[in-house]
Amino acid sequence: MRRFVFAFSAVFVANSRMLLLHDPRCADYGSSMRPEQPARLTRSCAHLQSAHPDWTWRVPAESLVTDEILLLAHSPAHLKRLGQARDFDADTPYFPDIGRHARRSVAAALEAAKHALTSREREPVFSLMRPPGHHATAGQAMGFCYLNQIALAAAYAQEFLGAMKVAVWDFDAHHGNGTEAIVQERGDVFFASVHQCPGYPGTGVADIGPRIRNWPIPPHTPRGEYMAVLRESLDALVEFGPELILVSAGFDAYARDPITAMTLERDDFATLGRWLGATGRPAAALLEGGYHEDLPLLIDAFLTGWNSRA
Repeated sequence: MRRFVFAFSAVFVANSRMLLLHDPRCADYGSSMRPEQPARLTRSCAHLQSAHPDWTWRVPAESLVTDEILLLAHSPAHLKRLGQARDFDADTPYFPDIGRHARRSVAAALEAAKHALTSREREPVFSLMRPPGHHATAGQAMGFCYLNQIALAAAYAQEFLGAMKVAVWDFDAHHGNGTEAIVQERGDVFFASVHQCPGYPGTGVADIGPRIRNWPIPPHTPRGEYMAVLRESLDALVEFGPELILVSAGFDAYARDPITAMTLERDDFATLGRWLGATGRPAAALLEGGYHEDLPLLIDAFLTGWNSRA
């Protein structure tokens, strides 16, 4: 694995427990000419391994992802389409073996959900994989996303792990339209998304019933107001009483992200992590967006904040 060195001083006194699910092959496709590129992961892995040598790393088991599981959220036609060598849209090109890469991301999400529900010590678990997934709908790849791993993790937790009530907290700066569309068809799944509006993909402007909640945020909203809305969204999610919280952890709400116009700083992601830990509920987080070169530091802040409350 390629290694990069970042200077970093920890802000928190944290516990040493943290499981990161990562397959280095997720960096074997893509282009440095696109925002969603291999360096997002290679740089983040190198930094986290250097900054936290006591954290545990594990390659997820690709064999866990069967068509039976994928069909919990996706159509047969979509699974077939992933193997056809033509682009899905301008943001979502075809790459050789992209279906395999997407399945590996799903494998990490499923293992993360299982670990969250079965770990006796409530060890935090983070899926550090690409491609992301929250824009993928049941039948369409879009927005850098090919399979919707967080929706699949929610379905897997309910169908195979015995969880009754599952919640998804999506703080990526883009609305998780695919997740919303998939989970609203499942009972006892709560979806909370806080996202830039107007912004890609143009959805998430209002709630869809009591379980599908959206908090659209105008560009350049002051940090304090933004964080207050994020707190409100998490409080609503906790009130639902989930047995498992799944987090679409996108870091593109960062004030210097190149494809959004939001205002969060590194310390704010640490606060989100502390809030997640303070819920006291089993939780698993999955990487979604985040396209600034500071991504390794933002992930670190979130995980360190979460781990400090583990």
